[in-house]
Amino acid sequence: MVSNKADTIEEYILKKLSECTGRSIEVKRTELADVVNCAPSQVSYVLSTRFTHDKGFRVESQRGLGGYINTDTTFEMIHDMLEFLINRRLITRREAEIVVQTAYALYKSEKAEEISPEERTRILRTMFITMSNF
Repeated sequence: MVSNKADTIEEYILKKLSECTGRSIEVKRTELADVVNCAPSQVSYVLSTRFTHDKGFRVESQRGLGGYINTDTTFEMIHDMLEFLINRRLITRREAEIVVQTAYALYKSEKAEEISPEERTRILRTMFITMSNF
């Protein structure tokens, strides 16, 4: 259950990210505020506090034109994202460990250089989408 507007905004953005086929989504602050029935400043607050670089996100603002949320995934960012999800009780430690082991194989194994960054992201995104469906 969503407890406040910030949680609602965050969940909406995370859902949109999980549904997109690329690595980024475009967010228009005022449009998103209308969808979740809040002030645009609340959207800005959520973007600046919950979609940070240390959680694996890059927010690019385009004054008057909206902005983008990118998921530039590295092994270290995956670890940070998993901790974020565990702390919010969105996944279990067991699920996180499965993702960590997969990420380790994708980023740190002897054959890791044979896997493109796009393919790594696709594999990990599929895992997160699968977990979100349960």
